[in-house]
Amino acid sequence: MIKGFIFDLDGVITDTAEQHYVAWKRLSDENGWKFDREVNDRLRGISRLDSIKVILQYNGILLDEKTMGNLATQKNVNYVESLDDVTPDDFLPGAKELLTHLRTEGFHVALGSASKNASKVLQQLNALGYFDVIGDGNSVPESKPDPAIFLYGSDKLGLQPDECIVFEDAESGIDAAKTGGFYSVGIGPEERVGHADLRFDTMADATLFEIKSYFKDLF
Repeated sequence: MIKGFIFDLDGVITDTAEQHYVAWKRLSDENGWKFDREVNDRLRGISRLDSIKVILQYNGILLDEKTMGNLATQKNVNYVESLDDVTPDDFLPGAKELLTHLRTEGFHVALGSASKNASKVLQQLNALGYFDVIGDGNSVPESKPDPAIFLYGSDKLGLQPDECIVFEDAESGIDAAKTGGFYSVGIGPEERVGHADLRFDTMADATLFEIKSYFKDLF
């Protein structure tokens, strides 16, 4: 039976993609690297360090781990500066309504995000009260598609993976959920998250009624 839900943050609860893009673009410009929207899309759902590696590979550049770590830190500084502009109005349509409904029906809820700034974003959204567990980039060393962050969430909720549904908007996130033995709901286009158990174009479509209707044997 489904007892818990685990949510990614960016692209599911809110969307700070533009802040991420601007921060990466600023870092790239400062270093003379090529960076565009297409490269930015490849960073969806992966850690800062892995993102640096993607950008460097795109530019044909090799750097040592220490330098990459310093660059990742600088990108984060750029990004965090922009988070003060996030407000409770920045929930993606449908996200707050679903979280509220889950609370009303007594489900356990965890966050499973690669972001090390997830708590800051949730605080700005005034959303901390919707979550029993906060799993973020500080919780586990492994990044998606490794399922560690979702396993962390289910463990802290006291649930087995097959008692949880993971919400993700990234291909790597759906891969992580499937590898970990979780049920999955993909938010986004077929070509990106079509391998999820259930897919919606947007969070506004992902109502608890629709979810229960699809997973009817699990509720």
